[in-house]
Amino acid sequence: MDKQCALIVTSLILGLSFLATTVTALRSHDGLEEWGYVEVRPKAHLFWWLYRSPYRVENPSKPWPIILWLQGGPGASGIGYGNFEEVGPLDVRLKPRNSTWLRKADLLFVDNPVGTGYSYVEHTELLVKTDKEAATDLTTLLIKIFNKNKSLQKSPLYIVGESYGGKFAATLGLSALKAIEAGKLFVKLGGVALGNSWISPEDFVFSWGPLLKDVSRLDDHGLRRSNRIARKIKKQLEDGLFVNATDSWRELEAEIFSSSNYMDIYNFLLDSWEDGSVSLSGTGMSLLKGTGKKRYSKYLSSLRVGDEEIVRLLNGEIKEKLGIIPKNVTWQLQSDAVFDSFEVDFMKPRIDEVDQLLAKGVKVNVYNGQLDVICATKGVEAWLRKLKWEGLPNFLRKERTPLYCGSNKKTKGFVKSYKNLRFYWILGAGHMVPSDQPCMALTMAGGFTDSPAASS
Repeated sequence: MDKQCALIVTSLILGLSFLATTVTALRSHDGLEEWGYVEVRPKAHLFWWLYRSPYRVENPSKPWPIILWLQGGPGASGIGYGNFEEVGPLDVRLKPRNSTWLRKADLLFVDNPVGTGYSYVEHTELLVKTDKEAATDLTTLLIKIFNKNKSLQKSPLYIVGESYGGKFAATLGLSALKAIEAGKLFVKLGGVALGNSWISPEDFVFSWGPLLKDVSRLDDHGLRRSNRIARKIKKQLEDGLFVNATDSWRELEAEIFSSSNYMDIYNFLLDSWEDGSVSLSGTGMSLLKGTGKKRYSKYLSSLRVGDEEIVRLLNGEIKEKLGIIPKNVTWQLQSDAVFDSFEVDFMKPRIDEVDQLLAKGVKVNVYNGQLDVICATKGVEAWLRKLKWEGLPNFLRKERTPLYCGSNKKTKGFVKSYKNLRFYWILGAGHMVPSDQPCMALTMAGGFTDSPAASS
């Protein structure tokens, strides 16, 4: 391991600033990192980790932004995955990441909801069950962090959610804005960004069959079977049978796997066993009888490194560096308990929350990877057309602008915007855009934060 890149473990530990006998927050010796716990409710603890950017540009007319990153799942760890696999300063092998979003903003990672990653509850009944409950906890955390820090209050806050994290971002955006307007939270909300986000489950399940038929992963038989299950899900949602709809979602995933010869639902160009998200077992695939949460966890851990390596890192060197993680808290990439606690809310849409954000003038950025299936671009375009926002007709009439990365003039994506809504189509990316197209993702982050930093 490169000693200079190994999180400077020893020097950081020696430079820690202990605030009290019961430690709630620590700071690195150079002041560029802070982390800690906020007890958002009695015996419910959210863990956060803030990185201040070494690339900061001071510009009074365009303050340096801060991005709050929220992972999906629900129950996937942003501290682990979003940080070390997507946008943080170091990768899982503790090597510097040239495409870190610190080039455009400070970064705040939170293991959300409680029970995820390093965050924990002292009793399982304290796990949240809805997106709005999670937003309330997150708003409490933001109040604790920002209200006592005049420096942070100068930075506009951008809430970025990936996958199910996009639902968290929409509900948190409204909750935070309400707290700001009530004088309870001292920060300026710069905007929200919804990346491959599970905003409208109904639109996504209806997109799977047609998309996969178009790219030859399903035939007419598979399309008919998948559409039949999608129609059943739609009826269950209309009848308020949300738990049943979640079960049918699992059934639809199993059908898609079987009919496509086990396509990777996070990238339709791949087979599932190519990234380790399913394993051969006898005459079939062992994961077919598994749940969506297990596939998601396997997908996260197999994109760049093995499951054992990232688990070992977060329960070893990182836990030692942080110094305040309780001994009985074991870091997991995906918490099954958190996923299960959302069984009612999982299939509920959050289109109305996006509408409310737009109506209040909040900048809403939507981005999607071209190769994703579970949150397919076709589904995103469908729920966008359901918005009641008065600017939607003009947005839909706008032409797209091509996107490039640096001096490379190969088309990397497209963007369309009108007033406070912007939509990015990212080519060559699956479910995790920053992992698949890091250069384009960094350029995009600079765009939706209006960062004063020079282009990378």
